[in-house]
Amino acid sequence: MIRIHPSADVSPQAVIGEDTQIWHQAQVRERAIIGRQCIVGKGVYVDFDVHIGNYCKVQNGAFIYHGVTLDEGVFIGPGVILTNDRIPRAINPNGTPKSANDWEVGLIYIGQGAALGAGCIVLPGVTIGEFAMIGAGAVVTRSVPAHGLMVGNPARQIGYVCRCGRRLTLDANGETSYQCLACEERYPLPLLPSVDVIGEE
Repeated sequence: MIRIHPSADVSPQAVIGEDTQIWHQAQVRERAIIGRQCIVGKGVYVDFDVHIGNYCKVQNGAFIYHGVTLDEGVFIGPGVILTNDRIPRAINPNGTPKSANDWEVGLIYIGQGAALGAGCIVLPGVTIGEFAMIGAGAVVTRSVPAHGLMVGNPARQIGYVCRCGRRLTLDANGETSYQCLACEERYPLPLLPSVDVIGEE
C-alpha cells in the first residue's frame, strides 16, 4: 500500500511504486517515477522527470532536481542537494530572463547501493558508482568509482567501502585486492597507495 502524508504535494502525473511512503511536506513533481518500497522524508523535493529506483531512502530536506536518476537501493542523507546546472544564471548575456530553453540540463546518475551523507552536494555531469559512499558535507565535482569513499570540498577519494558499508583495507596477503574485515568479502579494485593503510578500518 502506498502511503502519502496529507501535507505532501504529489503530482497526479507522478508514478509511485507499491509500499512507498512519502512524508510531511514533500513535493513530487510531474512525471517523476519513484519505485517500490521507497521512503521519501519530510520536506524532500523531487523534480519533474526524476527517476528513483526501488528500495531507495531519501532523508528529510533533500533536493533532487531534474536530470537525476537513482538506481536501486540508494541512500540520500538529510539535506543532500543533487544539482543540474553547471553554469547557473538568472539572465542571458543580453540581460533578458533565462527561459527553459536557455540552458542545458546536467545529468547525475547514482549507482545501485550508493550512499550520500548528510548535507553533501553533487554537481551535474557526475556518475557515482555502485556502493560508493560520499561523506557528510562533501562537494562532489567529478565522477566516483564503484565502492569509492569520498570526503571533502572538493571531494577526494580516500579509499573504498564494502557492500556492507565498512571501509575496505588492502588484502593482508599482499594480493592486489581489497578486503572487508567485517564480512570478509574481497574486491579487485585499483590501488590507492597514498591513502591506504593495511589493517585500517
